Amino acid sequence: MFDVIITGGTVVDGSGSPGFRADVGIVAERIDVIGDLAQAEARRVINATGLTVSPGFIDTHTHSDGVLLLDPQHANGLRQGITTEILGQDGLSYAPMSADNYKTYRRYLSGILGEPPEDLDMSSVAAFRSHYHKKVSINTAYNVAHGAIRLETVGFQDVPLRGEALDKALDLVRQGMEEGAVGFATGMSYHPNAWSDTDELVAICEVVAEYGGVYTTHLRDVNTDRGFGGGGVPEALEIGRRSGVKVHFSHHRTDASTAGQVAERVELIDQAKAEGVDCTLELYPYPTGSSFPLSFLPSQDHVGGPDEIMRRLRDGRLRRRLVRELESHPRRTLHDAVFTYMKVNKDLEGMCLADVAEERGQSPGETLIDLLAEEDGQVCYRGAPPHSVRVWDQISRDAMDFLARDDYMVGSDAIPIGSMPHPRAYGCFPRFLGRLRKKHPVISLEQTIQRMTDNAARRFGLRRRGLIRTGYFADIVVFDAEHVIDNATYDDPVQFPTGIPFVLVNGSVAVDNEHCTGVLAGQAVP
Repeated sequence: MFDVIITGGTVVDGSGSPGFRADVGIVAERIDVIGDLAQAEARRVINATGLTVSPGFIDTHTHSDGVLLLDPQHANGLRQGITTEILGQDGLSYAPMSADNYKTYRRYLSGILGEPPEDLDMSSVAAFRSHYHKKVSINTAYNVAHGAIRLETVGFQDVPLRGEALDKALDLVRQGMEEGAVGFATGMSYHPNAWSDTDELVAICEVVAEYGGVYTTHLRDVNTDRGFGGGGVPEALEIGRRSGVKVHFSHHRTDASTAGQVAERVELIDQAKAEGVDCTLELYPYPTGSSFPLSFLPSQDHVGGPDEIMRRLRDGRLRRRLVRELESHPRRTLHDAVFTYMKVNKDLEGMCLADVAEERGQSPGETLIDLLAEEDGQVCYRGAPPHSVRVWDQISRDAMDFLARDDYMVGSDAIPIGSMPHPRAYGCFPRFLGRLRKKHPVISLEQTIQRMTDNAARRFGLRRRGLIRTGYFADIVVFDAEHVIDNATYDDPVQFPTGIPFVLVNGSVAVDNEHCTGVLAGQAVP
């Protein structure tokens, strides 16, 4: 007697091999039989005739760390067929941290991660993982967060990690790896991460390499003088060379300024791979990104953490300087910022900064500074898509060209908070799987699924996941390959995809006929 049989479907097993007709029999959490089960009995039979049966999708980059603790059903991800998410990305997460540091960083990150319960134990990676194990709908893996390590060693201060502070950092990372972390993640646009230098990151990554872990990097564009080669790709590759760590590039794609430059975007990486640096990459299929604009403040103005930041924002003299610096900095794309989340001024969600500034009779910089002060920093935004349809279409074609490479996988970079989130939070995987795969047919269905499943499982060491195999965990998606499509748009983003009727997580039916069941079967993996 099986617990679940999925019958009549075409199995695309995640390996990249051609699909084949087979039934899948599940006992408890695992796949027990793949074959002809016409005569077998099961407590639940899912008729997949005319549908594709694949491994559950693995989202290699999300910002769900806080939201999952508030909304464990996580329909925005689950309904896409995502059964596993990798947390801790950009070094923006909560462990390992003391109670006081957790409260501080929770407040600082509230514009991107929301506000999880304040009294949680985040003192270790093991404690962090326990909050998600069999308490949320999807599996979660964790990268030790660079921000947490800096706060636990030198606080919200612009000082180098050296001597005893570095020794403590290495011990914390080593403990985190032993407690189940899959790697170490940093975001070099953000603080306190951006106060590091290349030597610090090499030292930490030497520990990560000892455990076979991955260094996941959002590339440096702040304090570039502290990074080898001016930061960016050269610094990340140098860290890989010197430490021997596996390097994984977050959201490495083209945008409106680089549309069509696929080869150029990966030229240095391909050269380093030829020299022996172990590199992989991820992307999402949209032309713009999303983040929290508190990070836009000049580096020195993050010193001291949230209390000091708010004091500066509300100081008239300092406010004028901050406005000047924001409006003159080439990296601050204020003109196309659209607010996706605010805790206080919810009526401004969906409005662009320029329009809010005009209503208030201010410049964009003045308006952003005032809103950050009013919201205690709890603001999130996204970029507006290109006006040119041709440019947008080229970026979409680029995304498929990147995904055709065997070193790429999919990371939504989802920030699922607010009433107007970036559409990637609801549509990333079905957009690749349906809309773009058909419009730009440079990669097969089987290869597309391999990038979404097995590639990520192998890279991050997710044992017995990412394939339809006997003995593997029954993380499974049943979808209509001909009609699956994303429905989330920039102007109407909170829309679930269609064509994904069933999702199983560890053998439990989590999505049943396009409805979430409420089952919380996710595990802290690997």
